[in-house]
Amino acid sequence: MSLPANISKVYFIGIGGIGMSALARYFLSRGAAVSGYDKTPTPITKQLENEGANIHFTDDTSLIDKQADLVIYTPAIPFGHSELNWFREKNYPVKKRSDVLSSITSDGFNICIAGTHGKTTMSVMTAFLLRETGYGCNAFLGGVSVNYDTNYWSGNNNVNVVEADEYDRSFLKLSPDIALVSALDADHLDIYGDVEKMRQAFYEFAGKTKPNGLLITKYGLTFPDNSCKHIRYSVQNSSADVHSQNIKLAEGGYTFDVIGEGWSVSGLQLHMGGMHNVENAVASVAIAHYLNIDHQKIAGALKEFKGIKRRFEYVVNLKDARNFKHNVVYIDDFAHHPEELKSLLQGARSLFNNRWITVIFQPHLYSRTKDFAEAFATTLSIANRVILLPIYPARELPVEGVTSKMIADKMDSEKVSIMEKEACLKWLSTEYLNNTGKSGEGDVLITAGAGNIDQMIKPIKEIITGKQN
Repeated sequence: MSLPANISKVYFIGIGGIGMSALARYFLSRGAAVSGYDKTPTPITKQLENEGANIHFTDDTSLIDKQADLVIYTPAIPFGHSELNWFREKNYPVKKRSDVLSSITSDGFNICIAGTHGKTTMSVMTAFLLRETGYGCNAFLGGVSVNYDTNYWSGNNNVNVVEADEYDRSFLKLSPDIALVSALDADHLDIYGDVEKMRQAFYEFAGKTKPNGLLITKYGLTFPDNSCKHIRYSVQNSSADVHSQNIKLAEGGYTFDVIGEGWSVSGLQLHMGGMHNVENAVASVAIAHYLNIDHQKIAGALKEFKGIKRRFEYVVNLKDARNFKHNVVYIDDFAHHPEELKSLLQGARSLFNNRWITVIFQPHLYSRTKDFAEAFATTLSIANRVILLPIYPARELPVEGVTSKMIADKMDSEKVSIMEKEACLKWLSTEYLNNTGKSGEGDVLITAGAGNIDQMIKPIKEIITGKQN
């Protein structure tokens, strides 16, 4: 698919989406006038406005840019959206986000990172390593780098690090020189129908790796034979082609070595929680090694990596928590699938085993809640106390009988409660703070979910640090 020539004005429908905003920043960086619509204001839309984008939040054709050379939309936009239909009826160049990304990256060296979870952390981490070591890259990411406060940046070479999204089969439009698959757990069954069809899409993605390229998969996943080189990574399994060893806890993070066949990178430091993030680092280090980046530069860069917003993000870290009256470590995470939630809670438990753990979870999508209610209940039980917010519907209409109570009913009733956001904030500022410190070591508070729970981060931080207005 080719894009119109001499693009000077681009209009986005769903501009605040994480993938869409990366493309908006790409066009802004090239001097194009960027405008668009989104359903609600968010920190990302505010940032885009500060960077020069003109954004409105009402589906209103009188507000659109009728001089747009290109219109880009996300598949999450409903069919009845009046702006999208107006552009189509008037025969504007209307392109899906995945088609535009495919076109932009078509002539580059592409590092495409996929998986039902883990892909965002590995994409940001890999792009960070390439940038900080001086190798350079263009980055189209599904998460915001804490170091740079953005999900897009450009480099001086034609290397693209791309988060390869399986939703709507978008990743099948990419052309990987390096393809990575981190996980094949059931997800997006509303799109694929069943887990086997979902996995077939991932096999097809892996098969798109160029013959002289590299396929990297998590150890234990089974993939059809491919003509390219194929290596497998693991956090600790020495049977894998690349793995870590000598892992040690270090103030909410880890030190470790990465071992490959005939090579190793020693003395790595990662300032993120969760053993799954050590495993993510193993894969990112393997990519950097494959690109012949100096090992000392890799270690030096990883040490400076501050993580991804909403991926085991320390809103209040251990060091700072000790300076506040209630001694609460606060972690926020995008986890919205049972396996992601399991990694998050197990990671917190391993790092803070002596602390009482409370998780506030916002289920995402009625279909996902229905499919995984039992798994969510089992996983959430790792915490000492659970607060469930109402389901965030995103693109879906309500499903009769599917509510957060569906999860709560499968849990110990004494450890779970269902609350609206405002009631939850009130509970945190009263009952929660009045009962912190039961373990004698302080508490850990976790917010998790892919909806709009991130709007609670600032007020929660103010509550637990005593800095409310």
